[in-house]
Amino acid sequence: MPSNKPKAITGMHVIGTIGLKLDELDVIVSERRPIALAKDAVAAVKRSHAYLSDRLKKSDAPIYGVNTGFGSLYDKSIAKKDLAQLQKNLVMSHACGSGDPVPDMIVRAMLVLKVQNMAFGHSAVALSTVQRFIDMHNADLLPVVYERGSLGASGDLAPLAHLCLPLLGLGEVVWKGKRMPAAKALKALGWKPLELGPKEGLALLNGTQFMNSYASLLALKAARLADLADIIAAVSLDAYDGRIEPFHPSVHAVRPHPGQAVVAGRMRDLLAGSTLITRKKAHVQDPYSFRCIPQVHGASRDAIAYVERVVERELEAVTDNPTVFDDEDLVVSAGNFHGQPLALALDFLAIAVAELGSISERRTYKLIGGQRGLPAYLVAEPGINSGFMIPQYTAASLVSANKQRCMPNSVDTIDSSNGQEDHVSMGAAAAIKTWQVVHDVERILAIELFAAAQALEFRRPAKSSGRLESLVATFRERVPFVKQDVVMHEQMEAALAFVRSLPVA
Repeated sequence: MPSNKPKAITGMHVIGTIGLKLDELDVIVSERRPIALAKDAVAAVKRSHAYLSDRLKKSDAPIYGVNTGFGSLYDKSIAKKDLAQLQKNLVMSHACGSGDPVPDMIVRAMLVLKVQNMAFGHSAVALSTVQRFIDMHNADLLPVVYERGSLGASGDLAPLAHLCLPLLGLGEVVWKGKRMPAAKALKALGWKPLELGPKEGLALLNGTQFMNSYASLLALKAARLADLADIIAAVSLDAYDGRIEPFHPSVHAVRPHPGQAVVAGRMRDLLAGSTLITRKKAHVQDPYSFRCIPQVHGASRDAIAYVERVVERELEAVTDNPTVFDDEDLVVSAGNFHGQPLALALDFLAIAVAELGSISERRTYKLIGGQRGLPAYLVAEPGINSGFMIPQYTAASLVSANKQRCMPNSVDTIDSSNGQEDHVSMGAAAAIKTWQVVHDVERILAIELFAAAQALEFRRPAKSSGRLESLVATFRERVPFVKQDVVMHEQMEAALAFVRSLPVA
């Protein structure tokens, strides 16, 4: 029977036969928690491995990828004496990654998710193989994995091959801050390269751990950006002398999208106590980028919530192939490695987060436009000073790049493996572009806060809410008010660092 939800014990996270939750993965990766297998996971791994070993002793019946070739070579039988070489060849031949290495935090997540996938007990791998992944993670021995190479079809073949090469003493790793041959790191640690048994190479390479590591960490970051977007938008609204009426609860009760109501409530809370928001206004209504914050931010929140649900289901999933059911005497070659659920979700996430950036840039544009008593480009002497003219250009360039990235990858496909793999998800490409989108939206929001804090100073002595005034005061400790033109890149980078460190609870 599955164990209870795994819990951290004295700093160690125990992985059982129930999938991880997003917040658990977040803690493991962000806090560098060591991991271990729960007793029920150890039993499940041993049972599955013993079942396949026994089945191969009793029968020569073909089992895909165990005693046959791979992909379109599925009809090629492999002799028993060659089964171990078959698995080693698979890992070596599939290590065809290209491009830049992926971030360390993604590799850490891949190691954890590969352990979790095998811990369910449907992969027929040896316990020693699972333990080596655990040891690598706990030693922070990170395989060098490359961005490009996965079609998101038979899972993430090329990236996972690079993840697994160090098990064999091959490939490269990053250890103690240095990139080196895996063989050198293994020798220093006193570890011998593993010899893979039947099915092990296929179990290691099939799966969605590359896509889902990206999707998991992106879902977490996107949820944080949604919170940041509300906070920064509230500063902008007060700095622009905006109105509070569009956030009235009755407005959102009659259009009951959950994210919309959440954002409207947050805006009311963030602005509570502001003298700026309650003072008499000369204008009847605000532009959409201010008035429709709940509708736009809220729709993105709802999309992010959908992605979180997809990701958490994938965290509970067995995604290698074939799938072993020892209790049913079944080994089934199927398609759980196909990345379509994640590909669609990642495309949706890219669009949802890009929209947070798009409306943010529009608010920045309004703030610098010399409207509502604010000086042009938010400097006291426009003309001799360009002020915030070009930060808005930068935000606009980032928004434009994100629009181009939001062409869905999941609608693309291309034949591979001589037509055997004739529909692929392109989920890995969706993951990489969404990573770019999310990080550029973080920059766009930092530029908005930079401009909004500047604009707010021109409203003195009127004050915003206590919470927002405290935020701006803390921001000012890192980013000073711009009186005359300075090198704005330095200020923008300081604003970005502030946004990255800002608590959003």
